[in-house]
Amino acid sequence: MGRRLPLIGAAVTTALALLLTGCSGDGGRGTDPDGPIRLSFQSLAWQKESVDANKQLVREWNAAHPDIQVDYVQGSWDNVHDQLLTSFEGGEAPDIIHDASDDLADFAYGGYLADLRTLLPDRLTGDIPQQSWATTTFGDGVYGVPFLQEPKVLIANKKILESSGVRIPTPERPWSWAEFRQVTEELTGKGTYGVAWPLKEPVSVTLNLGLSSGGQLFHRGADGKVDIRFDEGDRVMPGTVQEQVNSDRSAARSALGMGGSDTLPGFFGGKYAMVPLGFSYRQQVVEQAPEGFEWTVLPTPAGSGGTAQGVSPQTLSVAEDSPHKEEAVQFIDFLLRPANMVRLAKGDWMLPTGTEALADPALHTEENGWAAGTALARALRPAPAQSVRGYPEWKDKVATPALQEYYSGAIDTEELKKRLVDDGNRVLARYQR
Repeated sequence: MGRRLPLIGAAVTTALALLLTGCSGDGGRGTDPDGPIRLSFQSLAWQKESVDANKQLVREWNAAHPDIQVDYVQGSWDNVHDQLLTSFEGGEAPDIIHDASDDLADFAYGGYLADLRTLLPDRLTGDIPQQSWATTTFGDGVYGVPFLQEPKVLIANKKILESSGVRIPTPERPWSWAEFRQVTEELTGKGTYGVAWPLKEPVSVTLNLGLSSGGQLFHRGADGKVDIRFDEGDRVMPGTVQEQVNSDRSAARSALGMGGSDTLPGFFGGKYAMVPLGFSYRQQVVEQAPEGFEWTVLPTPAGSGGTAQGVSPQTLSVAEDSPHKEEAVQFIDFLLRPANMVRLAKGDWMLPTGTEALADPALHTEENGWAAGTALARALRPAPAQSVRGYPEWKDKVATPALQEYYSGAIDTEELKKRLVDDGNRVLARYQR
């Protein structure tokens, strides 16, 4: 009997939702045939600056467009995939959907998102570079507008770095992976590790930074099918980290199970000289660093592919069920005008994808490392697994446990290769029959 309770709860919730939305014949969107068109915009903004920027832009749109009114809906990154799937299947999806490009594949292939190719204005398609559009292209369609992106950077303790005498890297002359390994040894001393790698979620950082040395892992054949190979370029980044942790003792073993925020107290306390983190973590550093703490932003190491790294941009999509797709795209176009894109980027402490927004002087100041991150923008590429069906299962069941064991020293490179490739290709094969 206990198993049936959630179903009853779901039925009651659905009934309440229908009562609240009214029985308007437009999928519950509540548009009055004689009133303005109403669009729902589900935003995943969560930092105060970002939420404020999004809400202010919605207010500006509504003031200028009395016939097309946008309702701001607050979503959450924590459960967005399941929440969207439920709303799609229940015919209650928001018109305008904020998400990330690596979450779109199943929705795009499942027919839940509108193909935007015939709806997008030339201004927008021309302003955002092709490599960014590649992150939201599935099959022949474009299912989202990529608008914010976050490179990985090295956030470093300035005093430890400068007193060590090591060469300070620049975007023009970054460290190679070999030099980075050597530098972290030199920065390791009494009570200080050269680096802390927060690798609680090891897969995306391994894949994305692997691009710098030509690593790709996923290879799509002429028949469109994807297979996994672990080549020389795929070994460089994980091999460096594994050596730092287990051979050189220049990387803190305790950090392997941490998320990015978990490393900050140790970083502020001088326990780690450097931490590789997403660009937006600078906000937490600014807010939490003790008085007088000096820090700087450095580029991640480079290999045969330069400072290339993979990203999964934040995206804006339109529900396939939306009766107002053209108006929804008009709002997206407004939201992503260059000046507005800069406001959104600054609110999230990220980089805009748009060429014009990226050139804004506000994003090229030395303060808080903006210029160092902006210099990496041209090297950003679609995350390697962006459009691979079956990737979530491969990530959870195969790659995460294998990489965690590898980084801790429990398995060697050959065993890592065997598990990623052999077990991985078995998973992908089920999705590609």
